[in-house]
Amino acid sequence: MALLSRRPVAPLEYTRKAWMRLWIAGVMVFLYAPLLVLMVFSFNDSKRNVVWRGFTLKYYEKALNNDGLIEALVNSLTIAALATVFSVVLGAMAGLMLWRFRFPFKGAVEGALSLPIIVPEICMGVAMLIFFAKVQWPVGLPWPLNLSAITIAHITFCFPFVALVVRSRMASFNREQEEAAKDLGASEWATFRDILLPHMKPGLIAGALLAFTLSLDDFVITFFTSGPDTVTFPVKVYSMVRFSVTPEVNAASTILILLTIALTAVALKLQGVKAIADAH
Repeated sequence: MALLSRRPVAPLEYTRKAWMRLWIAGVMVFLYAPLLVLMVFSFNDSKRNVVWRGFTLKYYEKALNNDGLIEALVNSLTIAALATVFSVVLGAMAGLMLWRFRFPFKGAVEGALSLPIIVPEICMGVAMLIFFAKVQWPVGLPWPLNLSAITIAHITFCFPFVALVVRSRMASFNREQEEAAKDLGASEWATFRDILLPHMKPGLIAGALLAFTLSLDDFVITFFTSGPDTVTFPVKVYSMVRFSVTPEVNAASTILILLTIALTAVALKLQGVKAIADAH
């Protein structure tokens, strides 16, 4: 009787259809199977890393004892953190400006803001290289000032993503709440802090996660703006892969993947998955 009384699948309930579930499963396998293979082979007891020879943790020990690799990882995390903070501030202001105000050449401003998103990274990298060469950006600075060129380049292409997320989030804002707060005597700052900022919060967190991820795994722009003493993790891994893909590279990549997942999980836990999803 339970099978006979089961509610039929509605036309728009795609996730209850067998073909849709198979399609989603295939997409998930396509996206994540390479990462799982990389993580599994990071425990492979073989230098060639092609055939499984047994389980070992020695390559994790080698990766953690590789001073150059650890330095590159610290550089990447530092650049990503700085780029995220500045991108969230600039992106929030740009998103609010485009949402709230009308001004001449607004369309041109929106187009210019979208350029770092649509322009190929190779073009951005070459442009940044020429810019820093023309302004004679100082080199040989102490850490972390020596990372400033890469950080500026990352902020340039990260904050437009934050601006788009914030603006899309503010599209659902009810302006009557802001007007009511002002009618009750709230100042501009109080209205922003108590009305606008809570509504923006999911968009800010989503934008911060996006900026952090984009900065952390960027290679092309970083390759053109980095120097011999400012190697980041992606550039370091690339230099190691040029010779051979060893389990040490897989171990280092696995550590970075787990670190990224942990930071993302913490952010999702603090804000709530549903709230961040609502930002889109």
